[in-house]
Amino acid sequence: MNNFRKRTAIRIASVSIFLTCLASPIAWYVAREDAEQSIVSLAIEESGRMLHRYDAVILDGPDAAAKAKDAAHTISGGMFDIVEIYDSHGDKLAGASTLEGKAIESNLPHHGRPNYTEAFYLGRKLANDVWVLRVFVPLRDSATDLTRPITGYFEGVRVMPAWQRSQIVTSAWTVALMVGLAALLCGAVLYPVVVSLADDNERKAREVLDSHISMMEALGRAIAKRDSDTGAHNYRVAWMAASVAEQMGLKGAAMQALIAGSFLHDVGKIAIPDAILLKPGKLDDAEMDIMRTHVNQGKEIVTGMGWLDGANAVVASHHEKWNGQGYPQQLQGEAIPLSARIFAVADVFDALCSKRPYKEPMDFDAAMGILEKDTGSHFDPAVMAVFKPMARAIYERLTHSDENQARELLEERVRQHFDY
Repeated sequence: MNNFRKRTAIRIASVSIFLTCLASPIAWYVAREDAEQSIVSLAIEESGRMLHRYDAVILDGPDAAAKAKDAAHTISGGMFDIVEIYDSHGDKLAGASTLEGKAIESNLPHHGRPNYTEAFYLGRKLANDVWVLRVFVPLRDSATDLTRPITGYFEGVRVMPAWQRSQIVTSAWTVALMVGLAALLCGAVLYPVVVSLADDNERKAREVLDSHISMMEALGRAIAKRDSDTGAHNYRVAWMAASVAEQMGLKGAAMQALIAGSFLHDVGKIAIPDAILLKPGKLDDAEMDIMRTHVNQGKEIVTGMGWLDGANAVVASHHEKWNGQGYPQQLQGEAIPLSARIFAVADVFDALCSKRPYKEPMDFDAAMGILEKDTGSHFDPAVMAVFKPMARAIYERLTHSDENQARELLEERVRQHFDY
């Protein structure tokens, strides 16, 4: 299992367990409440039938108390263990209790005159693990029209038998376990779907990345057609700059921009005439002015090209100097992008150590002597401090490397930093 799949599995499992821990108690509570509500609804319905049977719904006549008493005694032997019936003013007309009701009656909280307008119930756990349901029902002469005036009040207490409590709890736990299992199963089902979508997305991302890398290499080859050494030079300086940048902590988009910019730093040379670009001798002032336009030419080429926008910093600033004497903007110090400061060291070192149409390669000591002399004027001292301990190994690695070998070195960095 690769790291992505492992992370995905852990995250989906964590979310599934969290949902299980959240949803199961809620499901347990709702299931228990529903079970109690069902019992209460049945009790209210049965009690209502008894009240109507004894004509104890309209409680304002001279025989209201007698009717209420008969109804209370009958109902107390059925769904309720304690029954109390009140008239419309809240005065108690009758009450009755079973033996179970009498045993717990003193433990129930008392209340004043009833004046509620809608039925409700309360669950309460008493001493010795006794659970009771208290039902409060306003009486009307119509069971469906709640706008009718209240004619009395019915209150009942049911002592829940052990078997019924066990049934409610078991049912609630069953629902809670089913909800929890459903959450876990959803996570298990989602995992292969997420992994499949991620694999497809990764494949498409790689295809896009491949096209980006191909575009970068195509531009590099276009430059190489005009400069016999630029192809290998591009690979070498991009690999060298990435190696230094790793030691300086660059990662992600910053590293990707550095690699792309280093590889394409001289893309603007496409616009430089061959007579100047390939001249074996030293350029005169006019020719040098034209040569220097390759910076802005390159900046215009990569700007607005989406993925290659990140290369802009190196392309536009790779000839700036630490002391502000570079071109084209005469940027100074840390105003120069870090990627351009890193690249400047790699570019000059490779240029000094490479054969060009107008010069022979320098040996390591001579090249390093120039870089050290120009530290603080041309080069950022902080970058040079990182580069110097690496320089000998870099020199040995690149001195005898041809273009294909340099390309392989850079591809290793690309795979590492572009998730390629």
